Amino acid sequence: MLQLINLSKDFAGTPLFTNISWHLKKGERVALVGENGAGKSTLMKIIAGLAESSDGEIQFARGARAAYLPQDGIVTSGCLLFHEARSAFGELLAMEEELHCLGQELEHLPHDAPEHEQMLHRYGELQEQFRHRGGYTMESEIGTVLKGLGFSQDDWYRDCGEFSGGWQMRIALARLLLQRPDVLLLDEPTNHLDIEARNWLEEYLCSYPGSVILVSHDRFFMDQVCSRIAEVWNHVISDYHCSYSRYLVQREERVSALREAKRIQDEEVEKTEDFIRRFRYQANKASLVQSRIKQLEKVERIIIPPERKRIRFSFPDAPKSGKTVMELKGLTKAYDSHTVLDRIDFVAEKGERIALVGHNGAGKSTLMSVLAGSTFQAGERIVGHNVVMDYFAQDQANVLDAGRSAWDELYADAPYDMVPKLRDILGAFLFSGDDIHKKVGVLSGGERNRLALAKMLLRPSNLLLMDEPTNHLDLFSKEVLLDALKSFDGTVVFVSHDRYFVNGLATRIVEVEGGRLENYYGDYEYYLEKKAQVSAETPLAGAQRSQGQTGRGQDTPLRDTDSAPAPLPPVNKEDRLRDREEQKRIKREEQARQKKMGEVETEISRTEKEIARLEDEMNSPGFFDDPQRGAEGGEQHAALNERLEKLYEEWEGLSG
Repeated sequence: MLQLINLSKDFAGTPLFTNISWHLKKGERVALVGENGAGKSTLMKIIAGLAESSDGEIQFARGARAAYLPQDGIVTSGCLLFHEARSAFGELLAMEEELHCLGQELEHLPHDAPEHEQMLHRYGELQEQFRHRGGYTMESEIGTVLKGLGFSQDDWYRDCGEFSGGWQMRIALARLLLQRPDVLLLDEPTNHLDIEARNWLEEYLCSYPGSVILVSHDRFFMDQVCSRIAEVWNHVISDYHCSYSRYLVQREERVSALREAKRIQDEEVEKTEDFIRRFRYQANKASLVQSRIKQLEKVERIIIPPERKRIRFSFPDAPKSGKTVMELKGLTKAYDSHTVLDRIDFVAEKGERIALVGHNGAGKSTLMSVLAGSTFQAGERIVGHNVVMDYFAQDQANVLDAGRSAWDELYADAPYDMVPKLRDILGAFLFSGDDIHKKVGVLSGGERNRLALAKMLLRPSNLLLMDEPTNHLDLFSKEVLLDALKSFDGTVVFVSHDRYFVNGLATRIVEVEGGRLENYYGDYEYYLEKKAQVSAETPLAGAQRSQGQTGRGQDTPLRDTDSAPAPLPPVNKEDRLRDREEQKRIKREEQARQKKMGEVETEISRTEKEIARLEDEMNSPGFFDDPQRGAEGGEQHAALNERLEKLYEEWEGLSG
């Protein structure tokens, strides 16, 4: 389907990747992974024809085409959503237009006209092609994709310009999926999707007939969709034919083996260089020295780029709160005639980590804003004893000072003992080098959000309210944030569409649906399991729950969770045990070889000293006055040199 041949790309003489040779088979779904700046997006743009390589070539299968979805920046306006989605079927629409024109001409053309039979034949042929290529199911397919990505049927006839940035990217994704390119290139396709839309996209991509290359910071998504991981690292691509979770294990094993190989190589090089230094000017060792020099020149040095520094930080100490941190009693929140929260009860206790889940528009952000102190129409909001609250809203970046640099903005609110950690924290949230001196006013929306999140984590508090904190974070930054929140001894209430993050942090799931709340005391996998049980046990459960029998409110169907992702696949213990045994065997053999080499080197040193002593003795005055003594000395010298040559040969064999 696709082949890269000695592909290289550099910027101002700095290589991004060098002489990449890589292929993609039809139907493969590959995740491109690597640190920020490794070249993932650049590589996809080169494949899509939107950027040029410095060297090499790209070959597609005959007639194959690629299409690319960037992370952001696509804005559509001036046409209805349905028409924009329909425009993806350019060739089919042209066929439809030709069929319409032919049909009109045939209506007015006499049956005995000379061209009638030819036009009728063309009409039948075109109609068959139109049917075969899905022309009569276009609207159904458009509806499936738009619904799957979260658009309601009422949205179909809205102007695209009325949709916000996140929904604009959904429009672009819908159009791309409907085009069905042979190679689908997706750069962070889940950034603007809620959990339900991600679940739908997973299923869609798993059954996609073409090939898929994607970049994602959603571990669950990659585990569900991709069966091959291509890592852009050290200027090359390394393939792992496994899930993302398994890749993490295999990569660590590979890097460990690489480090061990480099250690052994460095020791061997050092010994060879030492041998050359010792015997460079001895005529009787000239051939051996030249052999070692040539051997050294042939060594392909193992280069290991520096690993990204592991950053850990903890929240500053905050006053202890009471057992009940926040309580809502019979609370109602409405916007005009639309009731979002209908007489809800909610209690957050000290130490809980509560995830709010639900489809877009269900009221998660509204509930967060109420917890943070926004107005409501009825009920009570009770703040617990000694609660110090901090709130990260989706638009939190708007409160930053545009005139300050990223460093100054963070420094302004940092407690004294956190100042030494500021550079590490900025690095964890993707501000490195000169980026820390950029003015807030010139930062992108994602950069400002990351800075606002970093700033929030510096302030002492015992209740954190966080609405989509994982947006615009890469996998590394999410891990830093997740580790910090796990060790936080206060209370956390958060919204996130990253299922790995939710599963790793939450101790309770609160589903917001139909104006009501439902509690699941466990992690995200427990929540999915319970939802699946309800669906399996009662086929009519969805209809009953939508009618309010479980307190969810009127006309709110139960969301389909059958498409929920499976939990992360466990590492195969048998494979790991086999790998470990093999590594132990190799290590034992290496240790035995090193021990033997040490013994040979000791014997070489002892023999050389004995030769030197004998030569000193033979050079002393009167040594050869006794013929027998001279003959014995000569024989002994010859025997020692012969022995030394054998020891050198043995050492060379061991070192090879």
